[in-house]
Amino acid sequence: MPTVAQHYSQHHPSAASAGAARHEGAAAPVVLMVSGGADSTALLVMACSSPLDIADGRGSARIARERIHVLHVNHHLRGVASDADEAFVRQLCERLGVPVCVEHAAFGDLKGQNLEAAAREVRYHAARRYVRELCREAGCPRAAARILTAHTASDRTETFFMNAIKGAGLAGLSSIPRRRNIIVRPLIGYTHDELCRYLEVAGYTWREDESNQDTAYLRNFVRHRIAPVARERNGNLDKTIGATCDILCDEDAFMEHLAANALRTCTRRREEGLVVLDAVRLAAAEIAIARRMVRLAVKELDPEVRLEMRHVEAVLGLVATGSGSLTLPAGIDARMEFGTCTLRTADARELLVAGWLTVPGKMALPAGAVIEAELAVVPAGADPVVLAREASQADGPGISTVLVDAASLGYAERDLVRLKEDASRMPAEARSARLWVDAPQPGDLLCPLGMHGRSKKLSDLLGEERIPVADRRLVPVVRTAPSGAVVWVGGIRLDDRFKCTSATRVLVKLRICPVDAALGGRLAG
Repeated sequence: MPTVAQHYSQHHPSAASAGAARHEGAAAPVVLMVSGGADSTALLVMACSSPLDIADGRGSARIARERIHVLHVNHHLRGVASDADEAFVRQLCERLGVPVCVEHAAFGDLKGQNLEAAAREVRYHAARRYVRELCREAGCPRAAARILTAHTASDRTETFFMNAIKGAGLAGLSSIPRRRNIIVRPLIGYTHDELCRYLEVAGYTWREDESNQDTAYLRNFVRHRIAPVARERNGNLDKTIGATCDILCDEDAFMEHLAANALRTCTRRREEGLVVLDAVRLAAAEIAIARRMVRLAVKELDPEVRLEMRHVEAVLGLVATGSGSLTLPAGIDARMEFGTCTLRTADARELLVAGWLTVPGKMALPAGAVIEAELAVVPAGADPVVLAREASQADGPGISTVLVDAASLGYAERDLVRLKEDASRMPAEARSARLWVDAPQPGDLLCPLGMHGRSKKLSDLLGEERIPVADRRLVPVVRTAPSGAVVWVGGIRLDDRFKCTSATRVLVKLRICPVDAALGGRLAG
């Protein structure tokens, strides 16, 4: 997201010639994606003979010949014609004296993608892999490399109309950006016709793809049916739409920046496979920002997931109603409960301990275990401290029990007693006794029972208990909230702040046991 100074410096190359020169002096590879069509052929010829702007708008400069590498992907979709494209690119690279890498692709299960999208994904995946290999050989950082594509102003116009037809927000209507990370499109200011004329004057031929005439494809429909009609009204259509796309791209970047900041303040827990959002903050956000927050949160879990508007609206619908769950693409689970919106990947649901434990209630843990929570009133004349000690000493194999002072958790004694007596007649706000259970997190601290209020790193405690690092994610940690204090490191140690005292009147009993033991206990009850 450029500042005003950065934006206008892009239009004054002389102001940044030193920066361009420094970039030119780098040894990082520049990979050109060449199909053999007019646009990519022009890209290769220009890269070898003319200055190009590949330095973030800081001015055009010649690319050192030793930096240029060509990638051609043979999709084998057009039989002999595809092989002829490959032969043409090889001959052109030999004529210009640049190395070429040819990748071969095959398409089986498209997994719901259309063929064009699948082919594009294959090309970009191959380009990134090739860049990694070249950077490793050159001993330079990947961020210094560039992947050049031959997208033109004509492509930008077509993509704009295509996305408008299918339905899109700012990101879609921004069409093709001039740059995304290391991918740069230096020909975005030229039209296809201009590049064809350039090749004719320079004495170069190119390959024509006969499938480009098939209007069954949306891009070809736009190219041959819609764009010509629009150009009848505006002969400068490509430059007009290009300027519009630049404006939309800048505004989209600004909105994305706002949404990312809002997401950081809204996130209560983040770890691999899991994002927990504060639903109150999410619901209070402007709808345009809230939609982006949902998309960004899902992208953190799986960068490859593509959400449609209906998916985003469904998540925000859960937030608005305050309850419910749904499954998003790639099996991501979205669940709304107790004022939090939890997003969890399919793999995380199998491996991760993370969720709300209601009191009373139970929750499944890894390795076939269960954690249960119950309420109990201290009998008249009984010593809560003794009860807690006896409960922990009565555990059988694979079972661990601890008694927690309910008042220390912030629960009102009156409501908890009423809840124990008859939960069915309690109002919803009085039935909200709950604890958050997840795995150990970096930086976790607690005040272990027996250390007289002194704090200790949870990682140190697990080390002292000889818990292997690989097994620590299986240790359930009970907290007051997703980002709250540690109450109990399941089966290991209670936090001193939540222990029973002589003043305790209501107890929360936490118990970890195998599934069979939990079921047996309920049957016996």
